[in-house]
Amino acid sequence: MPAVEGGGTEAQAKDVCLRLLTDRARSRHELETSLAKKGFSAEVSTAVLARLEAAKLVDDAAFAEQWVHSRHTYSGKGKRAIGLELRNKGVTGAHAQNALDQIDSDDERARATELVRKKCRTLRLPSPNDPDARAERDKIVRRLVGMLARRGYSQGMAFGIVKSELDALGADTEDFDGEHLG
Repeated sequence: MPAVEGGGTEAQAKDVCLRLLTDRARSRHELETSLAKKGFSAEVSTAVLARLEAAKLVDDAAFAEQWVHSRHTYSGKGKRAIGLELRNKGVTGAHAQNALDQIDSDDERARATELVRKKCRTLRLPSPNDPDARAERDKIVRRLVGMLARRGYSQGMAFGIVKSELDALGADTEDFDGEHLG
């Protein structure tokens, strides 16, 4: 929809918001930004968003909880990455923190472990007799730790999980300076 001449009416702004909300829940900030891009005045946007909040169609606390659950469960994101996404969507403070508190360190560790196990199913560990086994193992470790880091998991947690999972697959990771994989 092109910019609205003269700012547009509240009815038009409400229609824009409702269309956006049919795709997925959105934060108040996301809706304000969309209305501003379409040329609606701040007064019209504020009035429409206040009515939508009163009708419980816009609720940053509920949005944050839904976003955290969805991104952690289905995208495998860690708390740090989800927190950044919430900030980018304009959800900060208590709403963001309460939603992020849904994920405890055990949940985060379990999800990261699932991601590594899934990735490990497609990996081929080098043979212990391979002269390049150590370099290949280290490359695999970097890839797996990097995958978790991009999803917002701490480096320490990522490294610990990767080491544990590679140990379970028979890789010798007791000393990453070791001579070969087991």
